[in-house]
Amino acid sequence: MTTNETPRYYVPASSPWPIVGAIGLIITVIGGVNLIQQSTGIVPNEGTIPGGPVLAIGLGIIIFMMFSWWRNTINESINGMNSNMLDVSYRQGMMWFITSEVMFFAAFFGALFYLRTISVPWLGGASNNVMTHAILWPEFLPMWPLTTTPDGETLGSIGPWGLPLLNTILLLTSSITCTIAHHALIAGNRRKLILGLAATVALGITFLYFQVQEYIYLYEEVGLTLGSGVYGSTFFLLTGFHGMHVTIGTIMLIVMLVRSIKGHFSKENHFAFEATAWYWHFVDVVWLGLFIFVYIL
Repeated sequence: MTTNETPRYYVPASSPWPIVGAIGLIITVIGGVNLIQQSTGIVPNEGTIPGGPVLAIGLGIIIFMMFSWWRNTINESINGMNSNMLDVSYRQGMMWFITSEVMFFAAFFGALFYLRTISVPWLGGASNNVMTHAILWPEFLPMWPLTTTPDGETLGSIGPWGLPLLNTILLLTSSITCTIAHHALIAGNRRKLILGLAATVALGITFLYFQVQEYIYLYEEVGLTLGSGVYGSTFFLLTGFHGMHVTIGTIMLIVMLVRSIKGHFSKENHFAFEATAWYWHFVDVVWLGLFIFVYIL
């Protein structure tokens, strides 16, 4: 290749953001675990790492990393550095990322199904465990939701046809508005694109607001917390991690909205929007699973 030829494949320079993101994730996990343990009374507050401030620092590092990394990739795209081969690499990377997210939630759903179909029935004497039931917890009734724990603690739960149903409608509607925005982008209708994205962002934020209200109600009125046995822990684990993904997806949509307003996308070049739409639809599908298996069944 001579010096006058244009490179066919752009190789980005070494980036510091992966290691910065890894450090932020480690700090976030440490802060989150300590915050949960302290809030549930598993470990005392004195003499331990303060969960809240450490969690805030970790999340701050992650947000800084995301902003900086996206800024770099946006500049590369605007300056025409992305070739068709790099576009394929982006698509493969996003597909593998979503695949890893599928496995992430599959593990938590697997834990839920294990508890419901194996552990709880065993404690109730199923599968030739009559003696275990008679000796350990003879008064235990195997049911789900597990509103009465083996030690006799009575818990509350939430029905599916209130806030959970409302949040389901919000997310399903947001998938429709996101798809409308995508079709508007392909058709070159910038106004419809912006309105569709703005509606999707508004629906995502509204979903998060109602989820916070649901958590407040469960903690203060129902008494269901992270420390409320396996039902409480699995409920907040599944819905909480989903809420985190909705938060990340909403931030991504806000970035896409700002970029759409600035005119960064064209019919031929808009994979950043496409990747965000993929992620958002994945989050919506996960919520449908949660609504069915956590709230209804």
